[in-house]
Amino acid sequence: MSLHLHATAVAIGGHAALFIGPPGSGKSDLALRLVDRGARLIADDQVALSVIDGILHASAPEAIAGLIEVRGVGIEAADTAPSATAVAMAFDLAARPDRLPEPTSHRIAGINLPLLALDPFEISAPIKVERALARFGPQLGKRSPLAVEAPIVTFDSPPSALAGRVLLVTGMSGAGRSTALKALEDMGYEAVDNLPLGLLDRLLDPRGHDEDDDRPLAFGIDSRTRGFDAETIVERLRALRHDGTDVQMLFLDCSGGELTKRFSETRRRHPLALDRPAADGIAREREMLAPLRRWADVVIDTTDYETPDLRRALADRFGRPGAHDLTLTITSFGFARGLPRDADLVFDMRFLANPHWEPALRPLTGEDAEVGAFVAADPAFAPAFDRIADLLLTLLPGYGREGKAYLTVAFGCTGGRHRSVYVARTMAARLKAAGYDATVVHRDRHGDVDSDAAPTQV
Repeated sequence: MSLHLHATAVAIGGHAALFIGPPGSGKSDLALRLVDRGARLIADDQVALSVIDGILHASAPEAIAGLIEVRGVGIEAADTAPSATAVAMAFDLAARPDRLPEPTSHRIAGINLPLLALDPFEISAPIKVERALARFGPQLGKRSPLAVEAPIVTFDSPPSALAGRVLLVTGMSGAGRSTALKALEDMGYEAVDNLPLGLLDRLLDPRGHDEDDDRPLAFGIDSRTRGFDAETIVERLRALRHDGTDVQMLFLDCSGGELTKRFSETRRRHPLALDRPAADGIAREREMLAPLRRWADVVIDTTDYETPDLRRALADRFGRPGAHDLTLTITSFGFARGLPRDADLVFDMRFLANPHWEPALRPLTGEDAEVGAFVAADPAFAPAFDRIADLLLTLLPGYGREGKAYLTVAFGCTGGRHRSVYVARTMAARLKAAGYDATVVHRDRHGDVDSDAAPTQV
């Protein structure tokens, strides 16, 4: 899956330089001078980024492929790179460059890139870009970008204590900011909503965080935030990036018609149009937030999204690799005491031979080896167990993709002491071997011994 970044990119020697900064910062001008020196344009103003085999690649959105803005002249065609090009490093054209800079790292789509501040209007700026690529991107070499196997180069200098942990979530009211923060919290983020700007520095101060707490931080800001000023927020982000904090901005957008519909359906007033039509507030807010949208690392348009769609999009872009978002519980129970109230999936084990009718096994439970051997010896056990396990392994990833945070799978027998207990703990072991950590709960394991018998027929 690709994302669009407000940036400009050129290819030099087979790998890409990414120029970031607000409109007017000199991205197109620098790219034009580099193209004149033999570089090839990848994209101007908007760059499509995707991760291929662990490498960040840049390409042009179809609508602007091969075009570059030449201020004072117009839109011109330019010699373009033939395909997705591996990105070697990024240049911040809005930050003030140091004379002898300490390189920092910039994280995009989960990939760390070397980042240098650069004055694009210096006469020597194109030469500096070429030399920086040669110095800091040597592992990419001059090989074809699609054949690169070496990882993106990162600097050895230590990042900020909060590097890689900060995500600003902003966007249009009604576009899903609160839903996004809840989804990020389920994904392991520490989420803070409606943060007053005056408290931002205190929140980001590393001294206020437990060193053992490695949770990334997501905070929400919108036009209702006290002291809101888009340009001030952009300046603060520039300073954070310059200091080595890998802060990213997520902007949630939505069409005006859909936002009006949402405010009408929920009977809520737009925060900027309490005594006017919602459309007036939407137009005013869009103008206020324009600087943030231009600076956003990721823009998600939620016009056609339902909540599961947004959760999937966030998981794809900001999910923590290797972690299962689904909290799984395997429980055993007895039908004689009713179904578990929180069960999502229920499997009835009463087709298996009942250990209750064996006097030696009656006082034992499914945790005992003798009961386990008795249940497993039933010819129906193995094929049924394997099919249920295959079914669960098919369903669990789907539940995760749909954003379900908790899933309870229940196995029942008559009394909840023997068959269901053995099957539940055995299934938990099978799922653990497949990479799922499940909590096992035996609701009725210590119930009355006599309750595991079949109900008396009258």
